[in-house]
Amino acid sequence: MTWILLAVPLSLGLTLVSGGPEAGLVAAARSQIGVTVRYDGAYQRLAYPGGDVPLDRGVCTDVVVRAYRVLGVDLQVLVHQDMARHRAAYPNLWGVRGTDRSIDHRRVPNLAVFFTRHGHRLTVSRDPKAYRPGDLVTWMLPGNLPHIGIVSEARSPGGVPLILHNLGRGTQEEDLLFRYPITGHFRYPVEQP
Repeated sequence: MTWILLAVPLSLGLTLVSGGPEAGLVAAARSQIGVTVRYDGAYQRLAYPGGDVPLDRGVCTDVVVRAYRVLGVDLQVLVHQDMARHRAAYPNLWGVRGTDRSIDHRRVPNLAVFFTRHGHRLTVSRDPKAYRPGDLVTWMLPGNLPHIGIVSEARSPGGVPLILHNLGRGTQEEDLLFRYPITGHFRYPVEQP
């Protein structure tokens, strides 16, 4: 398959770069803007598979989980199955003994382990060119709060990729990449076997 790379100037000096299979992941994340309008990390028992909190709310991990789910990749199932088989590979930061298919995929440290084990963990860089649309980035926010987002094809006027994420105001697309210390950079293929 041949992919065409487009660079389209947008208002406010932003540039949109698109192409490749990850464009669908970015589009799926962007479609959450204006739908997921608030941050709500309250625990809820979820259906399995395909469980989700109401679409008007969520956390940063929900942006990622929902975007992959649109493309047929259910991280709720994949993370749960991997944790059930390889529990010792995952952090035990919450004092639980087993797995919980309602929350495990909604925790940034668990997603970071999963993407490391089943995708590609890339070198963290201060070079904006190292981050491609559809890449996943994790940060440590003030107060030791882990965060995750999806790299967009849109770029700031300075050439820095924007990030699709939820940091408290619902799903947003913002110039966030270098605002906080980056703890991980991942590529998880959209086309899974």
